[in-house]
Amino acid sequence: MVELQRTGTDGAEERALLVAVEFATRRSPLRPSAILARDAARIAAGSFQEDDDPVASMPMDHESSLGEFRELVLSAGATIAGEITQRRPKADPATLIGSGKVEELSGVAASTDANVILFDHDLTPTQLRNLEERLPCRVLDRTQLILDIFARHARTREGQLQVELAQLEYMLPRLAGRGKSMSQLGGGIGTRGPGETQLETDRRRIQRRIVQVKDDLEGVRRVRGQQRQRREAVPVPAVALVGYTNAGKSTLFNALTRAGVLESARMFATLDPKLKAIQLPSRRKVLLSDTVGFIRNLPHTLVTSFRATLEEVQKAEVLLHVRDASSPVRDEQKAEVEKVLGELEVLHKPRLEVMNKIDLLSDEDRAELITSGAITTSGRLGLGIDDLLARVDAELTADPVIEQTFTIPQAKGDVLAALGAGAVLRDREFIGNTVRMTVAGPASLLGRYREYRVDASTDRTKGSGGDSQSPGPLDPEPGHR
Repeated sequence: MVELQRTGTDGAEERALLVAVEFATRRSPLRPSAILARDAARIAAGSFQEDDDPVASMPMDHESSLGEFRELVLSAGATIAGEITQRRPKADPATLIGSGKVEELSGVAASTDANVILFDHDLTPTQLRNLEERLPCRVLDRTQLILDIFARHARTREGQLQVELAQLEYMLPRLAGRGKSMSQLGGGIGTRGPGETQLETDRRRIQRRIVQVKDDLEGVRRVRGQQRQRREAVPVPAVALVGYTNAGKSTLFNALTRAGVLESARMFATLDPKLKAIQLPSRRKVLLSDTVGFIRNLPHTLVTSFRATLEEVQKAEVLLHVRDASSPVRDEQKAEVEKVLGELEVLHKPRLEVMNKIDLLSDEDRAELITSGAITTSGRLGLGIDDLLARVDAELTADPVIEQTFTIPQAKGDVLAALGAGAVLRDREFIGNTVRMTVAGPASLLGRYREYRVDASTDRTKGSGGDSQSPGPLDPEPGHR
């Protein structure tokens, strides 16, 4: 697995020069009649502003993107030596930023002692080759940066294989002319350069390695499939946490499960899926999974390579879309997450939006969000956990909660204990040496003790006849908690 070096040749910490490129093209001026029609429509919709201009809002979006790029660089372990932003009508096909800007960039890199230049944009093989020929240090684009962060955080064999596959598939079409990078990456495949005579040899080796990694991943997928089949033998529904990177999914996962998984403000701290069983208010058990976060322009190679991991999302019955309520661009982040969910073909699944990090909101904003009926949580402070579990309980359709009445001999202590632990007690009466009890619980649990059921005709599924979808306020007696 290729991982970018963290230090320069003298052992100093890696210093990165950031390059952000904003492509802004103004549309052709509207005719007066068209302007009047547009403004009339906005007035009717209540959204008209005199300075409403499609390009005027771009700097705010650009600044948010740049802030996210800075976080990516810090997550990669580099120090930011400087930043350069360029606004262009369109990309230069040879260098992305134009020859004049390349000369300026070369001077800034030298003056700031930068040893790597990072572009917040994907570079074509031609652009990458031309930039490396004209700049004094290594050049990496956004996808390479994200792949490097994934390489740092991959802990399991599966995660390392998935990252390596994504790196190899990205590297293969970019071998030609990658002299400087091939000689300075340090470790991994394709680092012997700069000789062009090695191109075909490197390409064949990478292709063979890709085949091998895919075979290894297929083996991992088979094992995961077998594990899933064993889990499905006992009907336990699956619920998956999805969301933008750094939305607080792992912190919320810990608040729900007390699993103690890594919590970090750095992006992509979670790569390998975590599974943990939790109990809902109805006493049903579900498997909760914590998954890798998504991001703007997530490289397609990562979505493909992480197929085995993302199968947990595809197999889940309910998705919990965890959103950062404090983010000023939370709507844009939501759109990016839904774009990836569309690639995974899971947009049809039930989704609950969870507005997390409400502890970072002002009192006014928090009250407004709660009043709107949204599911609000703070994984860090443990706020809103009970409400979230109740909403998940109501959303699940697998293994429905039903209410039944049983007459059980008191000698059957194991049966009484199982129903007391796995179902909610509604009523109990001692009659001689038997216990008559009415409980609400998962159909899979109650079905095991059908021989003690009083009358099948008295069964009723929770929610029918106007009953609430969630457990009632009655708690079991102390001995049945």
